[in-house]
Amino acid sequence: MKKSVLEILTDAKTASRSAFTLTSERKNAALLAMATALEQGTEEILAANALDLENAKGVLSSVMLDRLRLDTKRIAAMAQGIRDVAALPDPVGQILENTTLPNGLRVSKTRVPLGVIGIIYESRPNVTSDAAALCFKSGNACVLRGGKDAYFSSAAIVGCLRGALRGLGIDENFVCMPSDTSRESANVMMTAVGLLDALIPRGGAGLIRSCVENAKVPCIQTGTGICHIYVDEHADLDKALAIVENAKTSRPSVCNAAEVCLVHEKIAETFLPRLRERLVENRAAAGLPTVSFRVEGETALALLGGEKASEQDFDTEFLDYILAVKTVSDVDEAISHIARHSTAHSDCIVTENTAAAEKFTLAVDSAAVYVNASTRFTDGGEFGKGCEIGISTQKLHARGPMGLEELTSYKYIVRGNGQIR
Repeated sequence: MKKSVLEILTDAKTASRSAFTLTSERKNAALLAMATALEQGTEEILAANALDLENAKGVLSSVMLDRLRLDTKRIAAMAQGIRDVAALPDPVGQILENTTLPNGLRVSKTRVPLGVIGIIYESRPNVTSDAAALCFKSGNACVLRGGKDAYFSSAAIVGCLRGALRGLGIDENFVCMPSDTSRESANVMMTAVGLLDALIPRGGAGLIRSCVENAKVPCIQTGTGICHIYVDEHADLDKALAIVENAKTSRPSVCNAAEVCLVHEKIAETFLPRLRERLVENRAAAGLPTVSFRVEGETALALLGGEKASEQDFDTEFLDYILAVKTVSDVDEAISHIARHSTAHSDCIVTENTAAAEKFTLAVDSAAVYVNASTRFTDGGEFGKGCEIGISTQKLHARGPMGLEELTSYKYIVRGNGQIR
């Protein structure tokens, strides 16, 4: 009989209380077994993914179908992500501070797991294994409430991971997944006070807003990425074209893809026609998807082509081959535009001017700020965290790609010799 979400949360809470019995060596052995189990379960996972893809036809866009699609290469990458996490230092038990007070008390500030972490996410099956690996290594149980679009894929992945834990005599409820993908199951997790220690929504703006507004448990805001690239008057234009193309087209369905390109008006006449050539004409000739533009300003529209931008276009996470474009008078106007429209995820300046770069990095208040590099690098794996559980766009507790350390808290262990106050 299928368990309710509350029963699953209770099982996870029970499992989390045994985390202190897991040494780093045992956790790493379990992670390696989980990676192997994924690879051995490739055929089963692909069959499940084929069901999800079939159900999603005519419902999801082509780029979102790509986000959902698994193949042997992506499954191998998921397994490698787990192995990368196993190779990282264990944060649990790390001493952050040691202090001896005047009265002789010895105070140690020590990293500890959060407990039970809930993740509500949409159609990205790889999140399932990434989240499970990071939570387990950091000593947390996880409850993975995936979306219905990827249900069969995620269930097959979780089955492999739980089987690996079972085979080593470890409570399989360190990794849990409800079968209920309804809105009600999400509401249960949002209000599971006493059972869930942190809730992480990972998906579109609607999902994140719902969790932030309705959760009674601590919620870490992640994800939505209206990411900007500002091409300064002092930019190397070849470098800028490569960065914009990569940030927009390498995988447009992810949160670190660029959605807005701001161009200094002094270089617009040269740069914008080259941008169109790079993202439309050259890509069409190569048989690749082309980018369409939403452009503000008559001059820019004449130079670039595309559609006239609406008010909403600069506040839209397109997750598609669409780029909003605007010219600005200087770096200060670019910074002001980003302050009004950015979701504080990842923003970039392309420039060879040190002063402009310094001003941009100091003034732009985002989790990741780039100089002359694609926003697509905002990723746990790229930042050396093995993989990630999400990109935090808030400031309290965690910010940017969330890895092992961001899934821990700390407690003070105080050792004395009979002191009283």
